[in-house]
Amino acid sequence: MKAFFTNITCTALLVSMSLISYSQTEQTANRFTPKELTIPAAPVFDLMGVTSSQINRTSDIKDFKVDWSFKSWRLNPNLAIQSQPVWEIFYNRKDLGKYQQSSRLMRRLASLDLSVGSVQDENNDRRIGFAFKMNVFKQRDPLMAKELYEDIREKYKQEKELLGAQLNALQIKLDTTKNILEKPDIRSQIKGVEEQLLSQNSRRREEINSRAKIFVEENWNASAIDFAVGKIFSYKTDSSGSLKGLRLNRSTGLGGWVNASIGIGKKLLLSGLVRSSWYKEQLDFILRDTLTLQEFSQSATARNTLFTMGLNLRYGSPQFTFFFEFLYEAKNLTTPLKALTKEFKVPPGNMEIVAASVKWDVVNPNTLAIGGDWRISRNLMINYGMRCVFDKKWKFTTFTPVVTIACMMR
Repeated sequence: MKAFFTNITCTALLVSMSLISYSQTEQTANRFTPKELTIPAAPVFDLMGVTSSQINRTSDIKDFKVDWSFKSWRLNPNLAIQSQPVWEIFYNRKDLGKYQQSSRLMRRLASLDLSVGSVQDENNDRRIGFAFKMNVFKQRDPLMAKELYEDIREKYKQEKELLGAQLNALQIKLDTTKNILEKPDIRSQIKGVEEQLLSQNSRRREEINSRAKIFVEENWNASAIDFAVGKIFSYKTDSSGSLKGLRLNRSTGLGGWVNASIGIGKKLLLSGLVRSSWYKEQLDFILRDTLTLQEFSQSATARNTLFTMGLNLRYGSPQFTFFFEFLYEAKNLTTPLKALTKEFKVPPGNMEIVAASVKWDVVNPNTLAIGGDWRISRNLMINYGMRCVFDKKWKFTTFTPVVTIACMMR
């Protein structure tokens, strides 16, 4: 219980520090256009299955992002970092003209992001992975909304020129007047003009942020399609955390998936996922001599493919959503014996595989989850969910609460 409250306190401190950072960033930023419509979990966390929702919303971030995942209240370093290298190298400028004038292909390449992450699972194995994701279709791009801010830029440019001219005229009048009784009034006018000039940035920021908020509220559930591929390695560890050997099961493998979302009205978002994962699985079994009945322990690896598909329905707004999702998983090889006989050649002679001895990780095909997310600020989002796993006969097997924190590093 003490550890629970300690971790809760640390999490609260982390959120508070992020909020302070967000406030400071808002005050010093030079560009205020919205860059993304949502802040989902990193793709590498998607592949690892440590997110509150396993069917996440499509996304296109334009900044560095850090994710934390909590499947228990222990302070494990479950961390992922995500960035978009093409955007950072070629388009991350104060002036968005280069991005806005680029071809559709280059804007798609600018959405290519790389995420790397590590988690410690419930078996104390250390999982390390990376993933690449690219947006292939986007209904709304916040950075292409040129008309949204064009008149604001022109408005404040003209105001600055007008106030500058007024300030110069008042300064000349102050320097040339011979009536000392007029000088206090002129100085007061100069101070008023200077205050207007100094307040330009805050007034401009407030007006742009107001329009950006309207844009996000209108388009938070815009349709999009993402394609991703990733690789995960799972290692056995000792008490000090040293890596001792690679696990050969579904926790170590290659995955490729397509994630699509479509908005329904202003309150609903329907998301879908289709994914294939390829991995090797170690099978331990017994060989028996049919003549002597002598048994020998053996092991082999079987190549397997895991197919995953599902739907997620979200209800809400840009600030918060609630979701319900169904996920279905299936192996291409339905039994461990079938996998073994495909990969392992029985030695010649009177040898046979003892079928009852062949064990492998069981895939429970049906998963139901409920949860939601809360976008605390422009830079910070908390995702939470409760996951229920059922076997093929819909018998309840496991219940897992998951919380993730996503923070844009602006």
